Amino acid sequence: MGTIIRISKSKTPIPRTSFPSTTSSSISSTDTVNASHEFKITGYESSKGMGVGKYIASESFTVGGHTWAIYFYPDGKSPEDNSTYVSLFIALASDATDVRALFELSLMDQSGKGRHKVHTHFGRVLDAGPYTLKYRGSMWGYKRFLRRTVLETSDYLKDDCLLVKCTVGVVKSCTEGPQIFSISSPPSDISQHFGHLLESGELTDLTLEVDGEMFRAHKLVLAARSPVFKAQLFGPMKDNNTDCIKVQEIKAPVFKALLYFIYWDKVPDMEELMGLSQQWASTLMSQHLLAAADQYGIERLRFLCETKLCEEVAINTVATTLALAEQHHCFQLKSVCLKFVAEPENLKAVMQSDGFDYLTQSCPCVITELLEYVARIREHSVTSYGRGTGTGTDVNLDGSGPDGRRVRQRIY
Repeated sequence: MGTIIRISKSKTPIPRTSFPSTTSSSISSTDTVNASHEFKITGYESSKGMGVGKYIASESFTVGGHTWAIYFYPDGKSPEDNSTYVSLFIALASDATDVRALFELSLMDQSGKGRHKVHTHFGRVLDAGPYTLKYRGSMWGYKRFLRRTVLETSDYLKDDCLLVKCTVGVVKSCTEGPQIFSISSPPSDISQHFGHLLESGELTDLTLEVDGEMFRAHKLVLAARSPVFKAQLFGPMKDNNTDCIKVQEIKAPVFKALLYFIYWDKVPDMEELMGLSQQWASTLMSQHLLAAADQYGIERLRFLCETKLCEEVAINTVATTLALAEQHHCFQLKSVCLKFVAEPENLKAVMQSDGFDYLTQSCPCVITELLEYVARIREHSVTSYGRGTGTGTDVNLDGSGPDGRRVRQRIY
């Protein structure tokens, strides 16, 4: 007989390979960026009767990267309320979508007792969370904020004035991962190198004659910074002599400041560069520099000059600045100037200035816009212009007073 041999196969376990374990982490945080704005409304009695749905708006203010404005409706917002209530709203005034925020609207007690009328999201549990404003013009507030009869017999109204305080808390969320390293990089110093290149005069290949004064510069630098210089030096219609160019319509001190910006990428200190110490002289230089920047297509300098002129609006320079804004299409500057001139305490003095004569002759269309602007203020603002209130603000189109005499105001 044969022998049967059974062979048993045992399974040898395969050893498991061990891999190192790694863990990553991140943190999501949500918080609110809060800020408040106070809005003083004067002449409450005069504002009544302006019409249901018509409002008085505050200056715009910024919170959390968005622009906001307070709207007060003296005759209410809804026709069905028949002007029984005043309405109060906060509105999103910038282009944005789905902005989440918390709000607080307060009508301030002006008796000092602290009994303010407050509607707030802060410090409360909100079932639906923060309020979401879907688009520009979206509002939060109350159509029936307070009965007018109650308001007019309360301590909220004092000397025909109301004081509204609005707090906005914009919801911001961010996610942060672990910081692996921390190396502080030095700030860019490329403008320093170009600035020193101008100061040293090394490797210059161009002479610019301005009002009899000579300036040395580098063609490639000018071409890189200005499309006008680029066309003038390297374009198909370039000048015959590109080694020496005569600059027209710009004074030497202004061109010196322009050249400084081209190399240093910053507006020069006028007092240090030109020895100008008085405010009006600095404003005059900014006006000329804006015109030069527009002439040579240097947009960043044009914007910086426009911003500076907005900050330096004054009675003795606003008319010429307004003419400049019109001629060089500086719409923000033009708006600031129109608003300043239309103020009752400024209008007469500006009309009696030499600059206003220049504005009338050079930009007559702006005078029409100014009159329309003043008319809109009369219609929508609680402040009245030219109603014979004895405030000294009544003026005629030629700048004369109520008696027809034109008296030039001396401005120091």
